[in-house]
Amino acid sequence: MRGQIVIAGVGNTRYGKHPDRDKIDLIVEAARTALADAGVSKDMVDGVFVKIANAAPSVLYGQKVSEALGLQPKIGCALDQGGAANVSLITYAALAIQAGMIDIALICYGDTARTGSRAVYHRPRGDDAVIGWYSTAAGYAMIHQAYRQRYQTPDEHFGIIAVTARGHGADNPDAHLRAPLSMDDYLQGSYVVEPLRRDDCCLVSDGGAAVVLMSAKRARELGHSRAVPILGLGQAQESWEVHLRSDLLRTKAADSADAAFQMAGIRREDVSFAQLYDCFTVTVLQTIEDYGLAPRGSAGARAMSDGIGTDGWLPLNTSGGLLSESGTPGLQLIIEAARQMRGEARLQVPSARFGLVSNQGGSMHTHATLILGEPQ
Repeated sequence: MRGQIVIAGVGNTRYGKHPDRDKIDLIVEAARTALADAGVSKDMVDGVFVKIANAAPSVLYGQKVSEALGLQPKIGCALDQGGAANVSLITYAALAIQAGMIDIALICYGDTARTGSRAVYHRPRGDDAVIGWYSTAAGYAMIHQAYRQRYQTPDEHFGIIAVTARGHGADNPDAHLRAPLSMDDYLQGSYVVEPLRRDDCCLVSDGGAAVVLMSAKRARELGHSRAVPILGLGQAQESWEVHLRSDLLRTKAADSADAAFQMAGIRREDVSFAQLYDCFTVTVLQTIEDYGLAPRGSAGARAMSDGIGTDGWLPLNTSGGLLSESGTPGLQLIIEAARQMRGEARLQVPSARFGLVSNQGGSMHTHATLILGEPQ
């Protein structure tokens, strides 16, 4: 599949609060922008792939979105893998295109988790809720604590992830939170679930996003010069709940990355930038290490010494990520990676050749990896 499928168009709404709008309305806006960016009419789309919304999920959601778009696609579906779903949907859409089942696919997501229901984030976790395991943050606090204890990690190594993301988000007019963060501010921040500070945790946002997929051959026929080729894809699932895992600091992200790098045929050191799923700061450190970009326990020190800005060792989450751009799960990272490869990002990484994206769902339950190349 390497290079045979391309991202031809991208689009997103402004992120933050949309109190008077429905999640499907946000999808329609993002889809309209993505289709215009791809230079195709909606009537050319015959595949609609939707990530299920966190706020008030519903049955037949793919069909509801298709109806709102005015489409009767050959394939219309919705997927729940948590935050891993968007890269996974791109995978399934790419396979459908390659199999000749569809011609052009729309992958989209919209949510009103900020102004709508937040129940998914603070539901009790079984019987363990009575001893404090009540929220998504509680599970990640366990992982954060395990990482800190095993590697004797200072708080600054988590803080550099938040500080950098907030700096990048401050330059993004579509970002939910455009407020720079200093290391002192981070260290003085209040705890949500100790040892997680507020700025270790991603945003809860409203917004919509969409990308358009087609074959490289179709893109050439349509005269696209900015279509971004998909070079590598990978998935792997942890499945077990956090408290059932034998090791809190080993996930299937490594297997997902291995599959993507093998398909792409590139080395880890070839990566020009990374858009890594940053639902919590510890997730980024662990993903860097699971992906083989740094030895175990060393990602934070490397980020502190060599930087993760656009001119750093590993340019990271250049539009702000989930910590600053939007807490909507994952599609914004793919869109930013595509813009970087097209040379159109607001904070452009110089001479980008290969872009790496991670998506992750649950408390590190699901994982998916995407590698993009230069437009041909």
